[in-house]
Amino acid sequence: MENLDLKKSSPLLLISPFFLWGTAMVAMKGVIPHTTPLFMAAIRLVPAGMLVLMIAWFLGRPQPKTLQAWLWIALFALMDGTLFQGFLALGLNRTGAGLGSVIIDSQPLAVALMSSWLFKEVIGVWGWLGLGLGIGGISLIGLPDQWFYDFFGQKAVNIDFSWQELLNSGEMLMLLASLSMAVGTVLIRFVCRHADPVSATGWHMILGGLPLFLASGFTESHQWQNVDLNGWLALSYATIFGSAIAYGIFFYLAAKGNLTSLSSLTFLTPVFALTFGNLFLGEMLSVLQWAGVSLTLVSIYLINQREKISPQVRAIFANLSSLIPKSN
Repeated sequence: MENLDLKKSSPLLLISPFFLWGTAMVAMKGVIPHTTPLFMAAIRLVPAGMLVLMIAWFLGRPQPKTLQAWLWIALFALMDGTLFQGFLALGLNRTGAGLGSVIIDSQPLAVALMSSWLFKEVIGVWGWLGLGLGIGGISLIGLPDQWFYDFFGQKAVNIDFSWQELLNSGEMLMLLASLSMAVGTVLIRFVCRHADPVSATGWHMILGGLPLFLASGFTESHQWQNVDLNGWLALSYATIFGSAIAYGIFFYLAAKGNLTSLSSLTFLTPVFALTFGNLFLGEMLSVLQWAGVSLTLVSIYLINQREKISPQVRAIFANLSSLIPKSN
């Protein structure tokens, strides 16, 4: 399998999945109250998977042929399709969008740990520092400002959930969604040893979405009756751009590039969501959220430039030490 150097890839291509995911979240905000979670998750997957397969056929990409390929795709579909989208949709109904965004966008940590163990990807001090700053940045973006003011003011922080209720909470569902996506991101490497990444992405969306349609049919009602024209347009954007195109590009890059570096760009998703929420929905950013955006951008730089930073820092210290007079 060829190795794709993410640093040599087009910056617009690299950030496009996260731009599309962030803007799709803005498009979906007005639809969520008028539909049901499992139906919304399924409608984002199955039509998008069909579109990806049409593109794969048009480009002449090979289809899966062996039993091993289909078994890996089925596992990929279960983790990144059914479980990720299912937990995400159900979790959004039980937790605030900010806290949910923080939990879901913490998955680069899990990806980094698994990539370090499975693929021997070197994270290093600067990479871990970047991951830590990224978690801090999305926390400032997504968590209530008052939590931080209370914490640094040494007051009791009022958190809306208790550990006793955690198993039934939206926070746990969002954590499971984050872990499912992280496992799916790592699985694509194994899938692509037996199948084309673009075709595998399309099939995993269809196979992962069908159980969600089935579960919606048995457990939900009035899935689409209250969705108006604007709602269908938003769903179409989320399906075509936020799923088909975004996932196709992301998993193509994940199949061939450094998973830690690519996954770190997930921190951009809430940045784009906040920016376009401000432009189109009039949502205002607080001072702490702007600080979170800044930390997030610094974290992505540290993670993606970690291999260059270490020798540069060593060279700086070596030059400084050479300037210090040596005692006789």
